[in-house]
Amino acid sequence: QVQLVESGGGVVQAGGSLRLSCAASGIRFSIYDMSWYRQAPGKQRELVATITTGGSTNYADSVKGRFTISRDNAKSTSYLQMNSLKAEDTAVYFCDAWGPTTRKQYWGQGTQVTVSA
Repeated sequence: QVQLVESGGGVVQAGGSLRLSCAASGIRFSIYDMSWYRQAPGKQRELVATITTGGSTNYADSVKGRFTISRDNAKSTSYLQMNSLKAEDTAVYFCDAWGPTTRKQYWGQGTQVTVSA
């Protein structure tokens, strides 16, 4: 059974930091691209950051320079370090795994991040 379990969300003041974690099980983690998405109330889910199997990273323009995505294949875990948080970063953050070779995609259940102004 595949599971992606996010943790690390919470309430933080603007300018603060949080680190999200996504622990994967039931998949061969190293062959999956890992991404973080977010969805704010009344808005569509948007891609925040991706790290490929090879370690390449991409970020949404809105988080460049503030967020850092990383992965630890030995721990089957991806991370999203979020610094200089803004009120507009408030959303439910979802972990996503996409297998370029398996063509399978998996989602976590989401973790709430609330940034107070």
